[in-house]
Order: sequence, then C-alpha cells, then structure tokens
Amino acid sequence: MAVDDRSFTDLNPKTCVVLGGRGFLGKSLVLRLLKLGNWIVRVADSTQSLHLHHSESLLAQALSSARASYFHLDLRDERRIVQVLEGSSVVFYMDVSGLVANDFYSCYKLIVQGAKNVISACRECRVKRLIYNSSADVVFDGLHDIHDGDESLPYPWKMDNMLGDLKAQAEALILGANDIDGLLTCSLRPSNVFGPGDSEFVAYFLTLARYGFAKFIIGTGDNLSDFTFSENVTHAHICAEEALNFQTVSVAGKAFFITNLEPMKFWEFLSILLEGLGYQRPYIKLPDNLLQYILPVLKWLNEKLGPSYFSYPLLLHFFQLASHTRTFDCVAAQKDIGYSPIVSLEEGITLTIESFTHLARDSSFSGCRSSTEPSKADKLLGGGKVADVLLWRDEKTSFTYFLVLFLFFYWFFLSGSTFISSAARLMLLATLLLCGHGFLPSKLFGFPIQRMPMSSFEISAAAVKRSVATTVYLWNKGFQNIRGLAHGEDWSTFFKVAVFLYLLKLILSQKLLSSLIGIGLVFAFMAFFVYEQYESEIDSTMDILFTSSKEFVIYLMRILPVSISRLVHYHENFQLYKGPGRVKELR
Repeated sequence: MAVDDRSFTDLNPKTCVVLGGRGFLGKSLVLRLLKLGNWIVRVADSTQSLHLHHSESLLAQALSSARASYFHLDLRDERRIVQVLEGSSVVFYMDVSGLVANDFYSCYKLIVQGAKNVISACRECRVKRLIYNSSADVVFDGLHDIHDGDESLPYPWKMDNMLGDLKAQAEALILGANDIDGLLTCSLRPSNVFGPGDSEFVAYFLTLARYGFAKFIIGTGDNLSDFTFSENVTHAHICAEEALNFQTVSVAGKAFFITNLEPMKFWEFLSILLEGLGYQRPYIKLPDNLLQYILPVLKWLNEKLGPSYFSYPLLLHFFQLASHTRTFDCVAAQKDIGYSPIVSLEEGITLTIESFTHLARDSSFSGCRSSTEPSKADKLLGGGKVADVLLWRDEKTSFTYFLVLFLFFYWFFLSGSTFISSAARLMLLATLLLCGHGFLPSKLFGFPIQRMPMSSFEISAAAVKRSVATTVYLWNKGFQNIRGLAHGEDWSTFFKVAVFLYLLKLILSQKLLSSLIGIGLVFAFMAFFVYEQYESEIDSTMDILFTSSKEFVIYLMRILPVSISRLVHYHENFQLYKGPGRVKELR
C-alpha cells in the first residue's frame, strides 16, 4: 500500500516512536502504522544498523520519503532516549530485545531501569501518550490456574518467572506515571503471542520438537489457554492510542488483557502447530508431580554448567504454561478501547504454519531423511541380509531367526548341561531327524515330502582346501606365538594373552557369559530397530549428554585443587608432545 506524499501531507500526520521497532511485535506495529497512512514513524531499536527484508518494501519506501526513520537506541541511555523522543506525541513501548534470561542484572537494567528512563524522557519531551506492551505473565505466579481472569487480579507476591516479575515492575512504573506532566499511559497484556516472525513462543516449540521432546504432554492435557495472534496485538495498540486520545478517563492509567477471545486446550494448539509442520502430535502423558523432581535437577545443572545447552528460566516458564489453565476476560478491552480481533485463531495458526515452512520436519532437519535414503542403523549393519533381519523388514523372517537363536541359547546355556553335552545332544537330535526324514514316505496325509538332494551334504574340494589352509595357517600362527611366549621374546603379547585369559576365566567362573549372550541377543534384535525409529531423537539426546559431559569436566577442572589440575594439564601436554620413538621436552 503506497500513500501519495501530497495526500499524506494533507492528513496532518502525527509523529510516533516505536521502541523495540525491530522486534517481533515492533515490526508488525510499524507496518500497520505505515499502512494507516497518517503517521510519521520513528523506529528505535538496539540493533546497530537497519537491514530490511524483501517483504519490508513499505518500510523501505517510507524511509526514502522521510515518513519513517531509524534510530539506534540503548534503553539504559536516557539522554539518547530524549533525542529520539523529541517532537513526538505518542510512544509505543514494545518488547525489549537483547535480553539474556539468566542474567538478572542485565534484564533489570533493560526492563525496569529502561522503563524509568522512558518515563523520564517522555515527561521531558512532553509526550502525550505512552502505550506499554506488557504481558499476561505479570499476574501469573506459575502455581495457580487462572480462569477468566480480569484486570482486578493483583500482581503475585512471588514469581519464579524472572522476566514476568521485571515486566510487572515496569508496568507498575508506567501506569503509576499516568497524568504526570500531561503524560497519559496504559498497558496491554497479550497472552501467548504467536505469529509469523515469532522468535520465542513458536520457535521454542519447534526447538523442543527438533530434539524429540515435544511428544510429551505434561499433566492430563486438558488445561485451557488464551492465545493472541500478533496482528491482533498491534491492532490493540492502535485502538489503545485512539482511546487515550478520546476516552481518557476510562483508559488512562489502566491495563487491559488482549487475547483472540478463543480459549482452547494448550496441547491442542501445540498439536495443530506441530502437525502442520510435519512433526508428531504430543501423545505421551507425564504426571504433573514428576516436575517437582525434574526441575530441581535441571536448575542445578543450569547453575553449575551454565546455559550452554538450555535456558532453565525458559524451560521452567514452558512447563508452567503447559501444565496450568490460563484464560482471561477481555470485556474491559472490548468496552473501553474498542478492541476486537481482526484475525481469527484458526487463520492465525494457518498463517503462522505457512511462515515457518522453512523449519518443517521434512525440509530442514538432517535427522529427517527421505524414504529412499538408508538409515544410519541400516548403514551400520552393512545394508545386507543381517540389516533386513535385525531391522525387522520382514517380521516373520526376523521372528523366525530370533526364535531359532533363542532356542540355541537355551539349549547351550540355560538347559543346565555342559557345552560339550549340549553339543552332543544337538548332534544326536540332528542325526535322528535326518534319519527319520529318510524313512518318511513321498506323501504324508496328502502333503508331499520333499527329499533332500545329495548335493546338500556334499562339500566341494575347493572349500575343503580353503578350510584346511585356514586351519593350518591359524595353527602355525598360534604355534609361533606360543614359541615366542616360551622363549620370553614378546612381553607385549604375553600380557595381552594373560589379561584375556584372566578376563575369560572371570566371565566363565562367575557364569556371566550366559547373561552377556542373552543380553546381546535381545539388544541386537531391539536396539537397531528402536534406533532407526527414533534416530534424530537419540542422536540429539546423545549430543546433549556429550555436551553436558564436556561442560561437567570443565566444571570439575575449575573446582579441583591447583596441583591436580596442573598434573592433568601436564599429562595432556605430555600426550600431545610425544613423538615417534621419543618424547619432546616439556617446558
């Protein structure tokens, strides 16, 4: 949508500042303001320079015609804020970017101190209206459900969600500054914002799905939640600005919940979103009380190992959202600021799925292969008949092999007889079966009996020669090794043989061999099949364990006494500096 410059001048445009204008909601608001055509928009953000996407042609056109301008801004710098706000009449205070969820000091300076600086700058610059984009999290303590909560809900005394706590403080400061030096303020509290370009809510779900953790449902899965499409949030900001301008008494100094007015089950929303992008719907239910055992462990790991692989605050917030009902009453927003959703929940979910197709399961993740590409398990097994059997390509064939191997295992290890006795009995049974087969008639009960050809019992001369040659080679090789041991010529081989025989003695003497073979049999027919089915999830879990182990080793090195750390460090350097046949001097 383009606006002619002459008609734009005739509209007597108002000047506004969008703080956080390059964030998820900030971009949407800037685009909406430019489409309205009666605003001069100052985009302010912590990003050093402005890089426009090809879809932001309207902003590019506005920048070239001076209907929009960009300012680099640090909310901790009050003087810079004053420079950006000078001459504007409205400030839209959107989400703060650059937050590190584990860094309380940085978050406090940007959210709470930043709000103080914005209020002070607005008063100094005689700004008329300040609309703050807050969150429904400011009234959620993470412990209790909220059913149709309205604006009378107080701030909780204690929150586990640090960002929600700081947002509540910032909101209280902004609402408390209402009607001071002519500044009118209000706050909007959207719940579970999602939409195209979302880098937090939807992106976090997709990250969990990528690592295979989105298949779990926390609790019964019946908890309801309110969701808000991003365009509805920006529409609510426009409504709030107009209401502040014309209905001051009922709007100024107040907060309003903003939702799509269509509460639904949290896990149903997540299922629709993930299924639309090719992921499996969550289906494994975990009890709520299991979290009280899992979360302390995750918190300890986060504190000791650092947020290298996951952020505990974000994970905790996700667990809280996923296991509690949170629905809100938007009657005040509908009545006082004239808000109503302009995009339905169904349409919003569809638009969001379409915008995240580049992160769909079949287009971006290496763990998701095509049907013609062999799996890692198939490659490990060589891709032949063994792979077909162990990966259960033909269930009847695989089950037959498993049953036969299990019978052999039982015959030799679980029957209570010695190995020689079991082998003799097996040979006797085979002899009886072959002899009995020879006496059978050509037909038995109307079924033909196939005779075994003589060729089945013949061994070619070449095969015999190869077997004899291999046996002679192994005999001679073993004789040479025994002679070397007898003469004391090869101490390395002596120790290898001694250790091997000792370990074999331990295994046989403690009757571990049968247990190991039994476990190996079950493992072979189950592990490769399971790995093929959950290849990406297992690889991701192993990656997490490997990374955590490395971090744990680093942590141990930090807390070990200096003398031990130096000894380990010296040993590592010693291994690195070892040359062929000699050792370089370490300094």
